[in-house]
Parts: sequence; structure tokens; C-alpha cells
Amino acid sequence: MLMLCRRMDDASADIHPFPSTRTRVKKLRLILVLAGLTLLAGVSTVFGMMMAVASDLPSLENRAEFREARNSVLTDVRGRELGVLTSNENRILVPASDISKHMKHAVIAIEDRRFYEHDGVDPRGVARALFQDVVERKAVQGASTIPQQFVKIAMQAQDQRTILNKLRESALAFHLSRKWSKDKILTEYLNAIYFGNGAYGIESAARTYFGNTPEHKGCGQSKARPCAKELKPVEAALIAGIISSPYRWDPVSHPATAEKRRNLVLQRMMEQGYITPVEYREGVQTALPGANAIQPPRERAKVPYFTTWVKQQVVDRYGARRAFTGGLRIKTTIDLRVQQAAERVVDKWLPNESGPQASLVAIDNDTGEVRAMVGGRDYDEAPFNLATQGQRQPGSSFKPFILATALRNGISPSSVWSSKKQEIHSKAYGCDFTVNNYENAYLGSTTLANALTYSDNAVYAQVGLKVGLRKVANTAKRMGIRTPISRNCAMTLGGLREGVTPLDMAHAYQTFATGGLFVTGTLGPNRGPVGIREVCRMTSGDDCKKVDRNKKKVDRVLRGDVARETNEILASVVGRGTAVRARLDEFAAGKTGTTENYGDAWFVGYTKRMTVAVWVGYPDRFKPMETEYRGEPVAGAGAASGVACGAAPPPVAPPDWLVAPSSTPVEPSPDGVGVSTCAAPGEPGVVGVPGAGGSSPSLSSRGGRPFFLRSPLT
Repeated sequence: MLMLCRRMDDASADIHPFPSTRTRVKKLRLILVLAGLTLLAGVSTVFGMMMAVASDLPSLENRAEFREARNSVLTDVRGRELGVLTSNENRILVPASDISKHMKHAVIAIEDRRFYEHDGVDPRGVARALFQDVVERKAVQGASTIPQQFVKIAMQAQDQRTILNKLRESALAFHLSRKWSKDKILTEYLNAIYFGNGAYGIESAARTYFGNTPEHKGCGQSKARPCAKELKPVEAALIAGIISSPYRWDPVSHPATAEKRRNLVLQRMMEQGYITPVEYREGVQTALPGANAIQPPRERAKVPYFTTWVKQQVVDRYGARRAFTGGLRIKTTIDLRVQQAAERVVDKWLPNESGPQASLVAIDNDTGEVRAMVGGRDYDEAPFNLATQGQRQPGSSFKPFILATALRNGISPSSVWSSKKQEIHSKAYGCDFTVNNYENAYLGSTTLANALTYSDNAVYAQVGLKVGLRKVANTAKRMGIRTPISRNCAMTLGGLREGVTPLDMAHAYQTFATGGLFVTGTLGPNRGPVGIREVCRMTSGDDCKKVDRNKKKVDRVLRGDVARETNEILASVVGRGTAVRARLDEFAAGKTGTTENYGDAWFVGYTKRMTVAVWVGYPDRFKPMETEYRGEPVAGAGAASGVACGAAPPPVAPPDWLVAPSSTPVEPSPDGVGVSTCAAPGEPGVVGVPGAGGSSPSLSSRGGRPFFLRSPLT
């Protein structure tokens, strides 16, 4: 009996409960139903999206865009109209038959190599781009196809990169590829793209970049001979390379990077069989069109050099289609009264059309906004903007960055330095050169402050090497110089391997004027000065819906005591040193600069309200200006400082952190430009002290290798 009970207990111990077959079937049915509903919902969503976006297809036509276009308008800071951002005659629609096959091949090679294989969206391209981004740990490759790019442009969604918009664009690109032929998509795309320098559409781009070259002279003057139809592989490669970033690959502003990009496009064309290896080798050896050969469309604006600079910022921020045809009203920072006064002063000082030209930039110290910009004598004849694109050697106008670096590192302005011929040998920097002052005029020994007042090169060569070239370069960069700053020994006297622009020099000196505060704004491009104050979209009547407004950004880059001491010393340059021609009956400070054989003349100076940078020289070549100024040399202490003085802002009381020489305020002139004790053209204005008006080093490199492009003078 006991054994029987034990067996029964054991049997019961091995029994486990299992779910019934009916329960498992119910769960399986539920899963299948949910999966089916999810699939149905997904299909319905995709179908609904496809049906919804199908209605957008007609509006994507470029001709439909023309019918709905409304020009964007530019105004000055006071609301006075400057002109339209662009106009429809700057864009010429051409059919597929009027576009060179090389142009089509170049665009496909660099933008969408599987264009003829995919249906608007390329999963392999997405996977390839994702892999590259993971490997490089940053976004290095785009995944958008040409249809997707066209949809993005046409739908004006460049600044609305949400997941929903991306899905909508992908759906529309897929639908587009099923409704339109590949040739139609490519043609509409090329007619819609912005190629920089005012060229909107492929025909406008072909005319801008190659219409003025000997091979294509006369193209575009009739419908029978469109320029886009004549493009060769190397020319098409340059234009195609610009698409992804019109500013970065601009052959006018950045010829070296534009050439590398063009060569990459040629390489892709060869790899994909569009050109032969022989054509590739010939292409990479072909020079880019010169800046004078590139002819942007005519600007319909009162200040075309400034408006072309602003135009690129608007395109970069809002996209070409919205910028040109979206009915925007862009209030810029320029003051038309100050601009016109600056132009009059330049014309007064440099009236000879065959002589040197001047470039001028004036920046408001408080806001970092550009108030005036003179980029050349005649935009229609020479659209190259000397103010924003012209990179020239700064000469001794670079010395204040060395001074500020020295003061920041504890070197006293009253420290004494040797003022005599310098034989400099530095293994650390690879230097082996001689520095002389102008006409071998030396002071024997002098202070750091006095050496800047009279632009003593022998002293500042020593100071620059002592504080370190890297530190000097970092100071200049932090203060606003955006071009590459070489660390060669001649940079201590402004002999850089690459030059600087008047725009950057004005912005950097503005940092002195603000007491060490670097000022820019949310609408300032790439840490640069601000050219746009606000943007709105014109609706009905006089209504304008706000789109953007610039917000001031401030960053301290120099200690207050360093800025104060630097300003005191720079005030002495204007008060009794090399820049007395720029003296005003108010506080003024600045520095002159002249390069070897008087090839470049600079003055950069400031009052409380405004900073002005002036460059004088021949824009298309390095030509000594030894007799152009009333039979005498053109130097920073002469014409450049005179122009700056004439364009100075109305006088105001100096801030408490500036120690200025005694001054008697004068009334501003009716046009808003204060001109007081400036020496007029032809009048003496330079005191007879060593270095004033033309202190120049005579630098000679040893060992057969030059360390600079042009040696500085003042």
C-alpha cells in the first residue's frame, strides 16, 4: 500500500501543465491580424503619399516656377531700396538638346553615378554614404539622387530638413522618375541649379564662366548658339563641381580648391567611361578661366559689389529658388549715405582710371555690421570684389597683431629694443634673412610702443620671433583674419604666403576698437562681419512676414588691459607717427602698411563708432606705385590713410577705456562723413621722423628659398 502511494506521488510529480492548443491558435491569429493591418496601413500610407505628392508634379516644372516667381528686394539699413536680388533675365531655360552631353555626364559622374539605374531613390547610395560616414565619423558623403535634389530645390525645403520632408521628397522623387524621362529630369535639374556668381541655371553658368573666353566668344547672343551646348569636358567638370557648394568651389574666390574639385570630377568621368585617360590628363593640365574672364550677369543694384556679397549669403541660407524668386525683402546693413560718401572720397583721391584702384570697408564697431564697401571702380567692367576676394600682403598693418600678442605675454610697451640692421638666423623657424629700415634710418634703441608709432621693422622682427609665430597667427585668427596665416619669419613684417582681404582687416581692427571684443552676428557668414540685418517675406500689400533677424554675438578675445594699451599706441600712430594724414579732431587710431616697391598701400583705422580699412594698388597685377601719387610713391601713409580719413564717420566722444590725445569735436558733414584735419590729395601730411611715411625693410632671403611673397615697407 505504501509503495502504491509512493508510485502515485512520483507520477504526479512528473506532470506539467501545458497551454491548450486553442490558446496558441488565438495568439497566432492575433499576430497575423496585427501584421496584416500594419502592412495594410503602410501600403495605404505610401499610396496616400504617392497620390498626395503626385499633385505637386506640375508645379515642379521650371516654367511654372517662372509664372509664380516674385523677385526678392534688397534695402539699405534705413529701408532705402538698393535693387532686386536677381531677375528672370539672369536665368535662361534651355531644352535638353541645347545642353552639352559632357555637361550631363559631368553632373551624373559627381552627383549621382547610378542616375540611369535607380527609380529616384538609390538604396545602394544611401548604404554607401552611411558606411563612409561611419568610417570617417562625420558626414562626408551625401546620399541624395539628382531627382531628390531637384525635388528639394523645387519644393524650397533646403532649410526644412525634417524626417517628414525627407520622406515626402523621396516619395516624390520616386513618382517623378516614373512619370518623367531621365532626360527631362536632368534638364529640369540643370535649369534649376544655382552655380554661384549670379549664374542661375546651366545656360547662365556657361555664359558666366566661359562665355567671355576666346573659344566661346559670341555664344549666347542668339538662340541658335547657346553657350551650354558648346561646353567641353574640362569646362563641364568645373561647372558640375560647383553645384554642391557654390561658395567653397568658387573659381573666383577660391581658385585652388575649385581646380582640385574640377579635377576630381574629371577623374570620376574617366572612371565611369565618359572621357578617355588622354582627355583626363589634358583636362587636369588646363588652367581655370581667369577672374577677368568670368563675367557674372549684370547686377540691378546701386551698390553691386556689396549686393553680390550679400546675395551669396542669402542663397547659402535659404536656397537659390527661395532667394531669387521667393519674394523676400532683405534689409542689409549698408548705409547708402556712408557708401556714397566713401565712393566720392575714393574717386577724389584716385581719379585716374588707368592708375591704381582702392578698396574700402567700413564696419560699425558696436554691431559688426558693414556700413560701406567699395570693391572696385566699375562692377560691369571688373566684377571681382577687391574688398571680399582680393587677398593682398598687409605689410606693416599686420604689426598690431604682434604688439597685442607681446602685451598678452607680459612684454611691456616700455620695454627697450635694439633698432639697427638685423641679421636673423633661426633654426626653429627656418629663418635666414636680413631686415633693414627704410634708408637705413634707425633709432639705436627704442621702446616697443615707439617702434610701432614709427613702424620700426628691425624691432618688430625681433618681437615677433620672441613671442612665437604660432601665437601671432592665433591672435590674428581670433581677432577676425579668416585667410590662412603662414608662420614664416617674414610674417612678422606682414610678408604672408597668402594675403588678407580689406573686409577681414577691418573686422580684426574692430576688435581693437571694441576693447578686445570680437563682434559678429547670427546672420554673419563664417565668423565674418554682418551684411544682413533682417529678412522677411512679402505677402499682400505692404505686409512682410518675418523670416530672420540678426542677433549680435560677442566673444572676448583680448583682455581689456591688452586692448587698452594697444589702442593708446595705435592712437600715437595717427597722432604723430606714420598715419598723421588720417588725423581727425577726435579720437582716431590705426596703422599704415606698404609692401615692397610700393606694390600695396594700406591703412586700417578706427574711431569710437566705426572701423575703416583701405587698400590701394593695381588689382590685376603687382605693379610698383613709385610715381602715381603726384610724382611720388603711393604708400599707406599717403593715399590709403587719406582715403580712410575722408571716409571716417562723424566724430563722437571716445569711450572711457580709450586714452585719446586732446581733441576738439567738429560738426559732422551733411552727408554723415566727418572730415576735419585730414590732409587733402597733394597736401603734405607726413612728419619728418625716421620711418614716418615710408619705413621699409629690405629683406633678402638666403639659401635660395624665399620666405614671403612681397616684403613689407610700412
